[in-house]
Amino acid sequence: MTPDEFRRHGADVVEWIAHYLETVEEHPVASPLAPGDVRALLPAHPPQHPEPFEDVLADVDRIILPGVTHWQSPNWFAYFPANSSGPSILGELLSAGLGVQGMLWATSPACTELETHVLDWMVELLGPPDRFGSTGAGGGVIEDSASSATLVALLAGRQRAVDAGAELGALVAYASAHTHSSLEKAARIAGLGPDQVRTVAVDGEFALRPDALAAAVEEDRSAGRVPFFCCATVGTTSSLAVDPVAELAPVCAGAGVWLHVDGAMAGSAAVCPELRWVNDGLDRADSYAFNPHKWLFTNFDCTCFWVADRSALLAALSILPEYLRNEASESGAVIDYRDWQLPLGRRFRALKLWFVIRHYGAEGLAHHVRRHVALAEELVGWVRADERFVLAAPPRLGLVCLRHVDGDDATRALLDAVNASGEQYLTHTRLDGRLVIRVSIGQAHTEERHVRALWDHLTSLADGLP
Repeated sequence: MTPDEFRRHGADVVEWIAHYLETVEEHPVASPLAPGDVRALLPAHPPQHPEPFEDVLADVDRIILPGVTHWQSPNWFAYFPANSSGPSILGELLSAGLGVQGMLWATSPACTELETHVLDWMVELLGPPDRFGSTGAGGGVIEDSASSATLVALLAGRQRAVDAGAELGALVAYASAHTHSSLEKAARIAGLGPDQVRTVAVDGEFALRPDALAAAVEEDRSAGRVPFFCCATVGTTSSLAVDPVAELAPVCAGAGVWLHVDGAMAGSAAVCPELRWVNDGLDRADSYAFNPHKWLFTNFDCTCFWVADRSALLAALSILPEYLRNEASESGAVIDYRDWQLPLGRRFRALKLWFVIRHYGAEGLAHHVRRHVALAEELVGWVRADERFVLAAPPRLGLVCLRHVDGDDATRALLDAVNASGEQYLTHTRLDGRLVIRVSIGQAHTEERHVRALWDHLTSLADGLP
């Protein structure tokens, strides 16, 4: 493809994306296709000869679009927000165009230094402790996901414990039943057995109990095991429960346990000064992560991950073969982010986050987060005023968990009917053994009319229940 052809076809693709974003509300939110429908439209064999780009783009409409579940729809209330935005898309495009491989500072200084600077900006924008900044012993990096952040944090904690003389088989990690499943996967990858991850009891609001953690830690220490890692969550997936990090931190510090805080979606709320209670206790955490690719208008993948002291992380992940040696790295004056993650290779993710921050500014980002929180509060008021529904968990930020008073069958009927309609998309969880509908409000273009339409849809369906 020549530069002129790229210029022409690139304009067509940008126009396609712009049109899609203008009309995404018109599509059924969840794809109506059955398993195998997309593959049935694809040729059995790859083409032997070049095909016109116009044909390729036409097949996006014919084959791909019908099989897309539209996370960018303003009627998206499922799982969690996965927001994209114009500046983020353009930053991603520029990253692809540059084709940077940012494994070392030497392989592209701008890739590394912009990332370091943007992560320091995020410390200022969100208000976590200054010790997560790059000027001290800690620092930040962009991982692909919170799952990867949890894994590298666990590996750093494991390294610290092993360096202190612990046997791998004696290590124990702690989390609640509402902690993201990525912790269990991280433990498997790190060589821990199922009995080396302890599930700690939660309170009535589904948050990890500090007294239960202290008891579990003491029990393990008395039995000769080595507590080494605890994953606290600020905003659990099921109910956006908030573990009391400030109370968990002394328990962890007293036992030499690495405390990792998973901020996932809820961490974005800290762009609003009045919502910075989500940062409580971070001054005593060893590591922290949250996802701009959920609620901060930056397309996947982009997770901000910080450590208070990077030495254990580097000790766990740094391997230096001869072919990567270079003068800048050996000087100690630069950061090589290959040592902060599992893969060697790195994308230029900082560009899109830089674009987003500069486009919206702190005030713009806070405005949109506040708007979503206000919409959720409005929905909470409607739920409380309707005797057929109850709140299944304390509402927080942009998540509202509700169920029908007649039980699981009625709740499931409402959920299935909404999703079958294509007008909105919802997902569920279980809390205290009961089926719960999760209404996640945070999609970039969701307005009051969309939330109202969802509520009207739920109540009209409830009218028809037997």
